[in-house]
Amino acid sequence: MSRRHLPCRRPLLATLAAFAVLTGTAAAAPADTPRAPVAAATPLGALDDTYYQDALGKTGTALKGALHTIISDQSTLTYSQVWDALKDTDEDPANSSNVILLYSGLSEPKSDNGGGSGQWNREHVWAKSHGDFGTATGPGTDIHHLRPEDVSVNSVRGNKDFDDGGSEVSGAPGNYTDSDSFEPRDAVKGDVARMILYMAVRYEGDDSFADLEPNDKVSNGSAPNIGRLSVLKTWSQEDPPDTFEKRRNDVIFDQYQHNRNPFVDHPEWVDAIW
Repeated sequence: MSRRHLPCRRPLLATLAAFAVLTGTAAAAPADTPRAPVAAATPLGALDDTYYQDALGKTGTALKGALHTIISDQSTLTYSQVWDALKDTDEDPANSSNVILLYSGLSEPKSDNGGGSGQWNREHVWAKSHGDFGTATGPGTDIHHLRPEDVSVNSVRGNKDFDDGGSEVSGAPGNYTDSDSFEPRDAVKGDVARMILYMAVRYEGDDSFADLEPNDKVSNGSAPNIGRLSVLKTWSQEDPPDTFEKRRNDVIFDQYQHNRNPFVDHPEWVDAIW
């Protein structure tokens, strides 16, 4: 597909940089991790005047289509480059040598990444088998839904859909799983929902990859679907974007893919589309 290149991006980044200097820093971290200063979040007004200008005032399929066009204008990473990107996007605000793991919430050394027991690896929040995109450049390397996670906890999640209930996950208190679903801890339920819905808007089947869509089922297997949509919508409402998630969105936009997760900036668009 031909991609629309946004002429406002570089001036916007300069404006945002100046804004950060003027406004200083703000505390940021998941609810159950220590807080420390990080760069101020992107001003939403500046984004609405430029990045999101073609989406404002729309709802339903029109909004989804406009956002798809906007966020499809992006840079891509290789799967190898994802390692270094996650060390920036998920940096522990209280310890710059560490990353925060998505499900467990633990702070682990950036250098301790890999596939061994006790290490952290690259979790595909939209399970890569749902649509069979693997680690292909594109959905398989899109860091808006890739997060650091302990190898063992990642294995427990596997390719399960998201839903409430189950037994608590060993090594990751507050997370639950059963035979066909996974429930993340409360502090990142909204994060998970917004990552899933980002993927559904970004990958619409027009770029050689499957059309990814949420549904209200579990056990979706290799179909390009993940559920449950009704639960994800509730999670997004109950756990709105925090400063850690907003900073992550900014880092991806400024330094890596140069696109944004619109549901972090405008969580109300979840209900406007679904």
